[in-house]
Order: sequence, then structure tokens, then C-alpha cells
Amino acid sequence: MSGGNSESVAPNAQRLLWAGFMAILAAGVGFAIRGGIFDNWQAAYGFSSTQLGAIGGAGFSGFCFGIIIGGVLCDKIGYGKLVATAFALHVLSAVVTFGASTPDNAYNMLFWGMFLFALANGCLEAVANPLVATLFPNNRTHYLNILHASWPAGLILGGILGWVLDDRMKLDWKLQLSLYLIPTVIYGIMFLGQSFPKSEASKKGLKLGDMLQDVGILGGLVVCFLLSMFLGDVLKGIPQLGEDNAKYIGYAVGAGLLLAVGFITKFSMGSILLFILFITHALVGAVELGTDGWIQNITGNILSSEQGKILFVFTSALMFALRFCADFIEKKIGVSPVGLLLTCAILACIGLNLTSRIEAFSGALLALTVYGIGKTFFWPTMLAVASDRFPRTGAIAISIMGGIGMMSAGLIGSPGLGYFKDRYSGEALQKASPELYASSKAEKSSKFLIFPDAYGLDGKKLGAAQKTLEDLRKIGGEQKVMDTIRKPDFPRNVLETIRKIGDMGEASLAKLSADEQKLIKPSIKLIESSIKGDVEKPTADSGTSATMTADERKLSEERKVIDLIVSSIKLIEISNKVDRDAPVADSEISETMAAAEQKLTKLIEPSFKSIESSVKLIESSIKGDRDTLVADSVIPATMAAIYLCLLIYFKAIGGYKPVTIESGTSLGTAES
Repeated sequence: MSGGNSESVAPNAQRLLWAGFMAILAAGVGFAIRGGIFDNWQAAYGFSSTQLGAIGGAGFSGFCFGIIIGGVLCDKIGYGKLVATAFALHVLSAVVTFGASTPDNAYNMLFWGMFLFALANGCLEAVANPLVATLFPNNRTHYLNILHASWPAGLILGGILGWVLDDRMKLDWKLQLSLYLIPTVIYGIMFLGQSFPKSEASKKGLKLGDMLQDVGILGGLVVCFLLSMFLGDVLKGIPQLGEDNAKYIGYAVGAGLLLAVGFITKFSMGSILLFILFITHALVGAVELGTDGWIQNITGNILSSEQGKILFVFTSALMFALRFCADFIEKKIGVSPVGLLLTCAILACIGLNLTSRIEAFSGALLALTVYGIGKTFFWPTMLAVASDRFPRTGAIAISIMGGIGMMSAGLIGSPGLGYFKDRYSGEALQKASPELYASSKAEKSSKFLIFPDAYGLDGKKLGAAQKTLEDLRKIGGEQKVMDTIRKPDFPRNVLETIRKIGDMGEASLAKLSADEQKLIKPSIKLIESSIKGDVEKPTADSGTSATMTADERKLSEERKVIDLIVSSIKLIEISNKVDRDAPVADSEISETMAAAEQKLTKLIEPSFKSIESSVKLIESSIKGDRDTLVADSVIPATMAAIYLCLLIYFKAIGGYKPVTIESGTSLGTAES
């Protein structure tokens, strides 16, 4: 595109802007689809919420390595080589992720696949953020918000794809996730053959040590602490080391890196303001990206999976539209970037609390509108503030800031929400039914930072309960079904329905829909085989069932009884729609009616407890979700307090304004 835009400094500025847009969009598509298939992974591989949180966390942590290393190297090796590296990593991440096939290898494949995906995203953002800040030096807040509108755009596309391919078409999760490769190819083509400008600091010939002066020991402390956490988390998977030794090795490596930062910067303490911005951006990553990684799962659990995806797409669309309004808000309304951040933090806190209380889709729309507005401007506006106030850091400060945000999301936000989901769900079930809690809690405890160990709910049992209630709600809901099957004459009604349907002629069948006609034969076959005792049971010779645990066999048998009940109720509803073409003649089924009725009663009776247990499991899971959102709201409340202090600080020094290297303001001293 032409460089006719007077705000830009390069003739290909618009093409580079939209190439960066497409690169971040690819990350958003992958992120959204992944968030929508957490329940698939949990049901297929039996993961706890904490394990899912750790996998989701790897989808952030790798980003930090990519963006920090890329930020340091981008002015040295060039943007083009970083883009090529990111492209290769995106393809490799797909190969590794799709290697997940069994519960034994799934966790490692998904964890490292997500890590590689995030590493690629980090390399791309190490290019995009400083590139756009350099291309549009007079309007960074506006254009960085446009660049990062690609993130919600990717979430929208990924959310819609997940809704259609998962909830509607029930396609395999691997096929769904592979679709992020399409925008990956597009951004590769858009960046191909382009020339790139240099940052202001690079043009001035500043060395790495000069660029890191404002970061200093204080800024390095934030990064090195998060890196030590990540390394300790990875190394604890090595049995020979042990968890404590892994943690100490992580801290030792972090201390070594901090010492290296000290040598490079000649032990400059760095800017206190930049240190505060780094800490705050860690909170941004935890609340924005950490929450985004779970919000589909949480709202989908409270309402329905499909509604959760629709709400996710809605909030993403809201964020996408609003990010084009940053320039209007700043210049027309007169709200400074820090004032905008303060307003957003307050709205995000209110929105999360409102979301924790939703009961219906309409209420969820209102609550998530408030939250969506709140989270919209956090990330790009924080980058703009750092770029405005610390120009001599070049690409480094905003790359480090992006890395801190993503690593915080991976190490604190996503695993933290998973931990609190496990903790609060387990506590709710233990209070409601200690006996059910004892049989339904996860095998391994969930751990997070300094918080006490907690036991969540077993992933496979929770998945089975969700499937049970999902099926029952299609025929009127669990309460209606319980009331129906508890009636003494229910078994006889089922048997008489089979006889009635058997007497139907062509005229009666014509009154039924095609789906109802297709349902009749398999439903009758299931009921009759259940009564005769011909239902297939797991045996040592039945393939995968030979490897089933006792719990898995029990879940399988309970599933068959639920299928039996659902089929029976559907048949009764179908038969009530039509009249018989002729009277039912007594036949041999009458002679065995009593015996068949007894068998059916015996089959159905255990389902009373099974359905009640499923209800308690889901209610406890939902209670855990609500409490988790309330705990999550503490983060934006803390951010609001920090932004208020920053607003007061800038007012005291004459107001917020961007600075340049030529202005002579040494931010390493003036704001330290």
C-alpha cells in the first residue's frame, strides 16, 4: 500500500502494519480454538483443571522467550529473519501438538506443542510492536491499538470456527486446531520481500547496554523472577531432580541472569516508573489473557458450551471494534492513556464480578459487555506508554513488557485460575456430599505458588456428568426426567410404547419427522437388548475395554443406562403424537410383560443416584467457576489502584506526554 499516510515514516508502512495484524490474528485464532477444546481434552485424557491450566500456560510462557530474545536481536539480525523463524515454529508446533494420541503422551505433546506455538507468537510480536511504534511515532496509542485489534479478530474467527466445527459438527479437535495455519501462510506471504525501518534508538547507534539502562536491575528482577519460575516448573517434571531441587535450580539460573543484566547495564538500578509498568503488565497478562484462556470454559459450564463460545465471540467483537477508537478517546474526548487504563481496570473488576453471578444468556451479555470494554485497551495502551516514555530502550522495553505479560499469563493467570477452579469446585462438592467428593476427586492434588494443595474434580467423571445432563436437558431437563422415571408405571409405559409403535401403519409413521422415524428402530433395539441382557459389557477381549479401570467401567455402564432412559422417553413422546391404526392384540409380550417390567425397573433404579450425583458434580463445578471469577477480579482492582497513583504522578509533573531522545530527558534518572 502507499505511504501516503503523513503519520508514517516508511512508504510500505501500511503493508507492514497489516502484515503484523495478520501475524497476531493467527495467534488469536489458535488461542480461541484451543480454549474451546479444553473440554475435549479433559474428557479424552482425564486432565484436571490444573493440568489444563498448565497446558494453557505453556501457550503463554513460550511467548516470553520469543518476544524477549526477539526484542534483543531484532535490531541486530533484522525483522525478516525473525519472521521466518516464527513461521517455521508455527508449523512445528502443529506437528508436535497433533502427536497427542493417548493419556500417556497427551500431556507432554500438548504442553510442548503449545509452548512452540507461543514461541512463534513471541517472535512475531517482537517484530510487530516495535515496528509499528517506529512506523507511526506521532500516534503510537492509536496504531498499536489497531495492530492489536487483530487479537480479538483472531478470537472471533477461532470462536466461530470452534462453535461450528465442535458444537455443531462434532469434528475432531486436531482438525479444528489446524486451521490457524491458514493465517500463518498469509502473514508469511505479506512479510515476504519487505524492507523494514530501524527504531529511534538503533538509528542513534545506541548499544545494548545503553538500551537496557532504563530497564536496569529493577526491570531485570521482574523478568528473571518469572523466568526462574518457568524453569523450575519445567524441571520439576524430571523425577530425578525432585520438585524442591527444580525450584532452587530455577532460582539460581534467574539470579545468574539478573547478574548478567547488571554487568551489561553497569549495575544501573533502572527506572522506577518502568519497573512499576512491568509489574502492572504482569497483572495485565494474568487478568486479560489468563481469563481469556478460561472464559469459554467457565461461561460454557455455567450456561452451555455453545453459549460460552457465542459469548466469547461477542466480547472479542466488542474488543475488535473498540480498539479502533483509541485515537478518538485520547484526542477527541481528552482522556490520557493512563486515564484510559484506570477506567478499564475499574470496568474489568466490575465485569468479572457481574459475570460470576450470571444465570441466563441475557445477563451474561450485559456482564461480559462491561468486562469486554474493560479489558480492551490494557495491552496495546501499556505498550504505547512504555514506548512514549522510554524511547532510548528501542524495541527492548516493549518486547520485555510483552514477554512479562505473556509469561505472567502462563505462569500465574492460566494455572492460577485452574487451581482456584479445582479448589473451589472440590470444596463445594465436599460440603454438598462428602461421600461423592471422596469418590469423584482428582487423583493428584493441585498446587499453585504459596497456596495450600487442593483436590479438584476428576476430569473424566466431570465430563461424563456433563454429557449426562446435556442429554437429559434435550428431553426436558434432569428434574423432569427424574420425576418421569420415578413413576411406578414408567417401565410398563415403555413396554407398552414399544407395542404401540409396533402396531403403527404407514399413515401413523407419515405423521412423524424423518429424525423421529430414524430414532425408532435403534431405540427399540437398545431397550429390548437391555431387557434381554444382551448389552455389550467390557471384557478382556473387547479391545480398548480391556484396559479400562473399575471407575471407567462404572462410567461406561452408567452411560448405557442413561442412553436407555433417553431412548425410552423419546419413544414415549413419539408414540403420543400418533394414534394406533388398529387395536393392539394380546401377544406373547403380554405373557412376559411382568418379567420384562421387573428387569427394566432393575436397570433403571441405579440411575436415580447416578443422575443425582451428576447434578451435584455440575453444581459444584459451577460454584467453583463463580468463586474463581470473584477471586480473579482482585487483579484489576489492584491495577486500578496502581493506575490511580500513576495518574496522580503524571499530573504532578505537568501531565502525560511522549518524549524523544533528542529532548534530553534521561528517563533513567528523571523517572527513577
